[in-house]
Amino acid sequence: MRIALTALLAFAAGVLLMLGIAHHAPQAAAPLANSGQARPAPATSATAPSTGTDEDTTASDNWPDQAPSPEQVIYAQRGMVRKALAGLGPRVAGQPNLYVLAFGADGGEDVFRNEAEYTAKLFPARFGASSHVMVLENNPATLEQHPLATWSNLEEALDGLADVMKPDQDILLLYLTTHGDEDHNLLVDMDPLPLDQIGATDLADILNKRPFKWKVVVVNACYSGGFVPELRGEGTLVITAARTDRSSFGCGSDSDITYFGRAWLVDGLNRTPDFIEAYRQASGEIAQWEQKDKLTASEPQIDVGAGIAAQLAQWRQHVTPGPAVAFKPAVATNKSTHALTPR
Repeated sequence: MRIALTALLAFAAGVLLMLGIAHHAPQAAAPLANSGQARPAPATSATAPSTGTDEDTTASDNWPDQAPSPEQVIYAQRGMVRKALAGLGPRVAGQPNLYVLAFGADGGEDVFRNEAEYTAKLFPARFGASSHVMVLENNPATLEQHPLATWSNLEEALDGLADVMKPDQDILLLYLTTHGDEDHNLLVDMDPLPLDQIGATDLADILNKRPFKWKVVVVNACYSGGFVPELRGEGTLVITAARTDRSSFGCGSDSDITYFGRAWLVDGLNRTPDFIEAYRQASGEIAQWEQKDKLTASEPQIDVGAGIAAQLAQWRQHVTPGPAVAFKPAVATNKSTHALTPR
């Protein structure tokens, strides 16, 4: 649940405006929309060995010097979300459409930006005009290109998608990639903005308030299996990168893409348009990598609600998969593969 930040932030913003501070001001962000509910304690970022460690996730103020101020960025969000929604292609009539919302929530590591932006390339290129993709991401380099991955923007984007989708036919695919903690909170961070974290119950409440009949929710984070009990239900496919008490791997400043992102997005969905089969293949692939690297198995999880498999099969009937889409990170590291061709 979220905390009311309005009074504190309004006061801080006034003080900072008096001082003439434009950048690098942790208290300068404007109040977020819908911030009137109580909020959980900030989630700590979940970790994994060398493929994602505490050293990799140390918070820092990385606000770019040439970017708009934090306050300007916050106030631009509603317009940016509306622009992104308006940029979605027209719905293809007479068949189920797929609406994909990619949510890359940790602005401290480029790996999450890479996954969110690859998702935006993969689905239209591979599955055609009935696949529509919108990206929310936190990254210092894309503050003016994509809306932020925040609780408020998630709700705004889902409301906008609900307005353009046919609720009895179309499928929502929500792909979240970030760190997770042992209490099943997702890290939402764009330093120095004071952003609300999203827990398993929070995400379920957000989705339950909206009229999506058919949903695929993919949570790529450590301990993400804890989201399954909250999200499972009729018409819903839930896929997570790890079981409730396990880390997942591949995050960190030395990675281009997570293990799960590579296995499910790059490898799995470039072999098959079947999300469930892609999960099965990805789980086996991840297990092999973890065994080779002598890591504790993450054990990805899946829950298939009543009806969703049949609805996804109906969507696939109208899809002629295009060629595999090679993964090339928006920001490449020097320690991992810079261009990854689907296997």
